[in-house]
Amino acid sequence: MNMTRILAIRHGETAWNVDTRIQGHLDIALNDTGRGQAARLARALAARGEPLAAVYSSDLQRAWDTARALAEATGAPLVPHTGLRERHFGRLQGLTYADIAARHPEDAQRWRMRDPHWVPEGGESLHALHQRVLQTVHALAAAHPGEQIAIVSHGGVLDSLYRAAVGIELSAPRTWKITNTAVHRFLRSGEALTLLAWGDTSHLDEADAVLDERAG
Repeated sequence: MNMTRILAIRHGETAWNVDTRIQGHLDIALNDTGRGQAARLARALAARGEPLAAVYSSDLQRAWDTARALAEATGAPLVPHTGLRERHFGRLQGLTYADIAARHPEDAQRWRMRDPHWVPEGGESLHALHQRVLQTVHALAAAHPGEQIAIVSHGGVLDSLYRAAVGIELSAPRTWKITNTAVHRFLRSGEALTLLAWGDTSHLDEADAVLDERAG
């Protein structure tokens, strides 16, 4: 059976991550810390000499610029894919966690409950995100049997991959970190995803690590 190795990576830090402001599909750039994280990630993976058949990235700037640094350092082709975008949070995009609790308390409660079928007005449910992510990643991996690819994306996307590989329901609380530019390793065999390693931040200084609770 053909297998594909996947390096799944969250984008570098943005100012909105620091502010706990929901980014979703809004196109927010990396901040200085994020650009530094992307550069260190790229140097580290290039130094390891791991071959990459391709680097696939969300087309949103924070992921694209992270992925571009990796592609330039490794020589791998860089390909955008809208299926790797963060969850669309509709009217909640651009708001901080505190804003949402104050202005949209019912939405805040449904969000905290991780209701898989709740859709923020104008946005996307967890279930829809999960289906989109798995369809996209399986299709990308299927094009590279016996090879290794990198996928640069967002916290919600990586959360879906983790849950699919480990068998955790969408409604279960998240107890794992999704750090900016951390490297997560998966194996795709047939239609199954296996988690090989989670949360490699060896390329980062402790002060650069940004935890998963910072938005999208």
